[in-house]
Amino acid sequence: MSEPMDTLLHEYLRDPQLAQVFPDVLVPHMSLRRFEQGELVCAQGERIEELFVLVKGKLKVYTNTAEGRTLVLCFKTPLEVIGDLEYFSETDVHNTVEAVGTVHTIAIPHKWLRKYGHDHAPLLDFLLRILTRKFLVKSSSTNLNLLYPVEVRLASYLLSVCFDETDADFRGRLPVRRLKDAANSMGTSYRHLNRVIQQFIESGLIEREDGHLVVLDKAGLQVKAADRNIYE
Repeated sequence: MSEPMDTLLHEYLRDPQLAQVFPDVLVPHMSLRRFEQGELVCAQGERIEELFVLVKGKLKVYTNTAEGRTLVLCFKTPLEVIGDLEYFSETDVHNTVEAVGTVHTIAIPHKWLRKYGHDHAPLLDFLLRILTRKFLVKSSSTNLNLLYPVEVRLASYLLSVCFDETDADFRGRLPVRRLKDAANSMGTSYRHLNRVIQQFIESGLIEREDGHLVVLDKAGLQVKAADRNIYE
């Protein structure tokens, strides 16, 4: 039997990384939100009135271009904050954020965050460190990732989409219909990506099944990814 969400919330708040972050007066206004695979935490262009702290699971962050393409920017694992830039800049959501598997987030309404958290030094320090890390990663990752061979990019992408290190039972699959978007995200052509996929199939790393790519050899993919996931 699963634990009540309010009980889980307080368990997460006792984590050493969060224990001193939030002022006690703010806690009653916080809630734990559960998202299942494919559910959106927030969508590009919408207005949100909550800040989300990722405490379990994996999130996919992507953007939709004017040409109708979907570009996966990165994958996020705990601890991470969603909506911090939008909170401070009071702007609409910049990128869509989707649950890869089962996800737990701590939701904090902006109204109470402004009232009780605007001068709470531990919370401001926590958000500043998260924001700084995001900008540092973003400034270096995009061009750096394109320097890797497509084999490394595809292996990393599949490891991100199909596995969640915070949930050992999660086994995802990549729909074949999303391969064009995947190619765009990896900065390669759809034709080249298919050639690499065929190589992975012939090597026994993956297979096509019911319109999906399914990972058969996770360890082999990790070797192909040079033991580092460039999307996380």
